[in-house]
Amino acid sequence: MSSLLRDRPAGSAAMLAVFGDEALLRGALNFESALATAQAAEGLIVEADAVAIAAACRSLTPDISGLAAEAAHAGTLAIPLVARLRVALQEAHPQAAAAVHRGATSQDLADTALMLQAHEAMALLGADAARLETALVALSERHATTPAVGRTLLQGALPITFGLKTAGWLMGVHAARTRLQREAEGALMLQLGGAAGTLAGIGAGETALAVARRMADALGLGTSVTPWHARREAIAALGAALAILTGAVGKMARDISLLAQNEVAEAFEPRLLGRGGSSAMAHKRNPTGCQVALSAALRAPGLAATLLAGLPQEHERGLGGWQAEAPVLADLFILAHGAVVAMADVAEGLEVDTAAMARNLAAADVGSDTGASALLVQRALAAVLGALGEG
Repeated sequence: MSSLLRDRPAGSAAMLAVFGDEALLRGALNFESALATAQAAEGLIVEADAVAIAAACRSLTPDISGLAAEAAHAGTLAIPLVARLRVALQEAHPQAAAAVHRGATSQDLADTALMLQAHEAMALLGADAARLETALVALSERHATTPAVGRTLLQGALPITFGLKTAGWLMGVHAARTRLQREAEGALMLQLGGAAGTLAGIGAGETALAVARRMADALGLGTSVTPWHARREAIAALGAALAILTGAVGKMARDISLLAQNEVAEAFEPRLLGRGGSSAMAHKRNPTGCQVALSAALRAPGLAATLLAGLPQEHERGLGGWQAEAPVLADLFILAHGAVVAMADVAEGLEVDTAAMARNLAAADVGSDTGASALLVQRALAAVLGALGEG
């Protein structure tokens, strides 16, 4: 069973719901409905049977706990779910019951349901990543010429502007989000291959390909040149891109947490009632948003490595490799979104003490020449705002 007390501090309620049981079940049933509807459109099953199957998919509300136990016993969700659909149809529509899941295999359902969840997750993550970028644009504009100490190897170095630091955060997040969008375009594909990836049983020749196109259109997914159930590079790339985004947000969190130390005191997370306190020390002002992002950045690389380790799939359907992907990809989305939301809130309300920055710069005794910092900030803003405008 999932644990909200454990999972909710690391991720948003919305993203947890995207990868919850109800969403997975909805995706699986949408797969079965789209399959029957597409096969009927190509004359492979009777239209009335497809209508009955689609209606059963909409109305089926199985007990999640019981279904989970059956899936664990069977080794896949598809077996007990398809059985329940057939039972629901058997009395009134026996021919439709026989047509459920025609030609498809369990992995087709599992992969497609996961991609439907990932599609919804990308929309949620993209919206909040854009919010973070917007907040960083505002910070960079506001502090383009604010002098501060640049620090290398954790020691005071030469003068920079605070806007150059925030522009660095902005460029890192923007590049990571752009990479993630690109990888998602290659990964969010319908999986339909049948028992051995030949489309046998789904339709003959071009008809089977037409079924796949109709299903993909109905589900809002792309179509691959060939079934991809034994090729997992797109899943691994998507997971790696999520880890990179999490790390880019973690970079920002690391800097802010260091700037918030008492001895530095240059930037602080916004004051929110009940947030960032200590159960033992009332005077503490802990960087809680940074904590969320840094914890996510610590976990994400290992999760991405799991996806990479699963790439050598065996023959036409692997054993153990692809089955490990769904919970790992879900965790990566949950962690990435949790980090992005936490740091978007921080960026929108970041308290910047310019007087402390000036004092620390003077104490460092490294002069006041910030070089081309302001120009570099403008270049970063132009690049990001231009890309956002094109999007």
